[in-house]
Amino acid sequence: MRQVTVSGTNLYALAAKYLGDATQWLRIAQQNNLSDPQISGAPVTLLIPAPDPNATGGAPTP
Repeated sequence: MRQVTVSGTNLYALAAKYLGDATQWLRIAQQNNLSDPQISGAPVTLLIPAPDPNATGGAPTP
């Protein structure tokens, strides 16, 4: 697990950079109790899960 401080980005870009797959943005969202993939405003520190080649991306289930 890694911590990053970001602002003015989105979870898609972070998933692509740190997990190698933009569709895994949901893993970052779940790790940080976020529902909006957009990060705007003041910088925030997020926990980034370790890359998992077996993980899949997609939309959250209701």
